[in-house]
Amino acid sequence: MAGWNAETAAGPLGTGAVTLVEGSSFCISLPNGDIEPSYPHGVFVQDTRILSSWTLTVNGQRLEPLAAETKEPYRALFVSRVPRTDGYADSPLLVERLREVGAGILERITVRNYSLSPVECVIRLSVEADFADVFEVKEARIERQWKEVHRPESGSLTIRAVWEGVRKGVVVAAAGADIGAGTLTYRAVVEPAGDWETTLTVVPAAEGSSNFKPFIHPDDRGLSRRDVRWREWVTRIPVLHMGNHAIERTLQRSYDDLGALRIEDPEHPERVVVAAGAPWFMTLFGRDSLWTSLMALPVDPSLALGTLQTLADRQGRVVDRMSEEEPGKILHEVRLDVSSGLALGGKSAYYGSVDATPLFVMMLGAVSRWGFAPATTDALIPHADRALAWIRDYGDKDGDGFVEYARLNDQGLINQGWKDSWDGINFADGTLAEGPIALCEVQAYVYGAYMSRAWMAYDAGDETLGAELVDRAERLKKRFNEQFWLPERGYYAVALDGKKRPVDACASNMGHCLWFGIVDEDKAPLVVERLMSPEMFSGWGIRTLASDMAAYNPASYHNGSVWPHDNAIIAMGLMRYGFVEQAQRIATALLEAAEYTSGRLPELFCGFARDHLAEPVPYPTACSPQAWAATTPITLVTSLMRYDVHASRGGVWLDPMLPESFGRLHITNAPTGRGPITIDVFGSTARVRGLPKDLTLHRGHRPWMTELVQQVRQHPKSRQEG
Repeated sequence: MAGWNAETAAGPLGTGAVTLVEGSSFCISLPNGDIEPSYPHGVFVQDTRILSSWTLTVNGQRLEPLAAETKEPYRALFVSRVPRTDGYADSPLLVERLREVGAGILERITVRNYSLSPVECVIRLSVEADFADVFEVKEARIERQWKEVHRPESGSLTIRAVWEGVRKGVVVAAAGADIGAGTLTYRAVVEPAGDWETTLTVVPAAEGSSNFKPFIHPDDRGLSRRDVRWREWVTRIPVLHMGNHAIERTLQRSYDDLGALRIEDPEHPERVVVAAGAPWFMTLFGRDSLWTSLMALPVDPSLALGTLQTLADRQGRVVDRMSEEEPGKILHEVRLDVSSGLALGGKSAYYGSVDATPLFVMMLGAVSRWGFAPATTDALIPHADRALAWIRDYGDKDGDGFVEYARLNDQGLINQGWKDSWDGINFADGTLAEGPIALCEVQAYVYGAYMSRAWMAYDAGDETLGAELVDRAERLKKRFNEQFWLPERGYYAVALDGKKRPVDACASNMGHCLWFGIVDEDKAPLVVERLMSPEMFSGWGIRTLASDMAAYNPASYHNGSVWPHDNAIIAMGLMRYGFVEQAQRIATALLEAAEYTSGRLPELFCGFARDHLAEPVPYPTACSPQAWAATTPITLVTSLMRYDVHASRGGVWLDPMLPESFGRLHITNAPTGRGPITIDVFGSTARVRGLPKDLTLHRGHRPWMTELVQQVRQHPKSRQEG
C-alpha cells in the first residue's frame, strides 16, 4: 500500500502535508491548509475527490504556514500569516483555519489583526472539484473527464458533473461571500486588535437537488457526531501510563490512529471495521483488516467481530475471473463508490488474496476466546467452513497439500500474499519466481486455520470434524518442514514456485511461521539466528529481504525495507518459541524508531543499517497512519507482557518480560470479555486488580490452539472445563 507520512515528511504530497481522517473520509493539504491541485491533495468521500483545489489568499497573498496542529484525527488547526508587501519581515495579519473532516469538511476561517490600524482585507478562496477516483489521484492518471456545471447562488456554490451517466455533485456553503464560478470572495475591514470570522462547509450534493444536510449536528454539549463517536471510543479502550514517556506517547498515538481508521459497514452501521490506511486505503482490506483487528484484541475486541461479520457477508459465492472471486474466498479489498470500477479487477470488490481466507478462520478462533455470545460466533462457523472448502477446492488446485496463487486475469495482482508488489517474490540470485506460488507463511496460516477450527469443533463436541482437521494440520506441518526447509542454508524457502522448486531467498516471511507453530522445534533456533543476523536485522527491525540477496534494495517496497507489522508478527513468534531476548530487541528498536516520527510508526521505512545511517529513513510513499503499523506498538508490548485472554475457559494470562527501559506500566480499563481489569507491570512482576469472579489469573503463556487440541484429544472431558 502506498501513501505518505502526513505530518513530518516532504515528498509526493508536498512538504509537511497534513492528513485528517474520519471513517472513510479524509483530507490531505499543505500545512497552511491549502489543497493544492499540483499535488495529490483533496477532500475524499467514499473514494471520490469532492474537492481538488481549496486555496486561500488575503489581499492576493498566499498564506505562510506557522503551525499545523492535529487536535483530533479528524480536526486540525492551521495557523499562518499573510506576507507583507512593503519589505518588512513581520506581518500583523494572522490567519487561523480550524478544519473538521466528516461527510466533507467544515472550516472556520479567522483573520486576526495585530496592528494599530484597521486593515482592509479581500479574503478569497479558489474552489475546484474534479470528482476523481482515489486510484486516479494516487497514480496520477486522471482518466475520466467529467462535464461540469458551476452554479453560483446566494450563499453557496454548487458544482455538478456527469460522466457516462454517472452523476456527482458538491455544495460549498459560504454565507456572506460573493460567489463566482470557482471563487468565494469576502471583503472585510479588520479593526486593530480585532478579528473577522466566517464558517464554510463542503459536502457532496444529493443527485437532482442542491439541498444538503447540515455538516454537523451538535448535541446539547455542542459536540459533533464525530466528537461523540470519538469520546465513546476513548471511554471503551484501555488507559495506559508508562515510565518511558516516549513509548507511552507511541502507544497513545497507536490508540488514536486505530480509532481514526475505524469505518462503518454502510449496510450495517452498527458494525465497525478497520480501514487499511490513510491516505489511499480508507476501505476494508481482507488481510490488513484481519491482522489489524487481531493485533487490536487487547484494546477493542469488537473491531475483530465487526471485521469478521463484514467479510463474511461479502464472502465469495461464484467463480468470476475478473474479480478473482471464488466460492468461500475472502476478499482482498472492497470499494464503496460507484466509480470503483477502476479498482483491481474492474469491480468494487476484488478477491486476489491468497492469505485472507485462512486468516479469516484463524481470526474466528481468536475471537471465540474473547467472551462474545456463543450465538454470535456460532453464526460465523458456516463461513469458516466455506473458507476451509475454498482452501481444499480452489486454494490447492493441484492437490499437493499446499495453497498456491496465480492471478486469473492480467488486471489483477501478480503476487497475492502480503508482499504483493510485482517483484516481491524472488530467488537468492534475484530471479523472479513464476507461479503458481506457494508462500511459506500462507501454509502457516492454513495450519493455524485448521487448528483453530479443530478447537472450535472439539469445543462443540464434534470430535469427528476435530480429528479430521488435526490430521490435515499435522500432515501439512510434516510436508512443510520437508519441502520448504533448506538444510544447507539453515532457513525456510520463501515459497515453492510453479515447478515446486524452493524459492531460496532469505526473507522475513518465515518469521510468520513461528507464531503459528508450524516450525519444527529443532529448526526454530536456526531460523531465529538468521532473522537476527546483520543481513536481516537492520538495527531498526528485521528487513523483508536479507542484504546478501541479489534483489536486496534498502529503498524498495518489499525487497529490503522494514515493515513494523511484519516485525510485530515475528516478535509474537519469537515469544512463542521462547526467544525472549530477541523479541525484546525487536520491540526496543521499533519503539525507538517511532520517536523519529512523532510517535507514529509508518507503514514501512527503508532498510538501511542503523550503524550506516543514525536515523530510520522514511520510505517515500508509506501510508501514515496505517492500520497494522498502528497496532504494532500494542502487539509488541502485549507480546512481551505475555498478556492474553480465553474467557470461555475462564482465564487471563499474564507473565511479563518487559525490558527495564520500558519503565513501569499501568493499564486501566483493559478488556477481558467479562469486564475491564487494571494491570500493573514492572519488568517480570505483575499485579491485576478488578478481575471478574469467573476469571482466573495464570502465569505463563495462554495455551495455543495446538495445545488445546492436544489436551482435548488426550482428555476429552477437558472440553467442559471453563
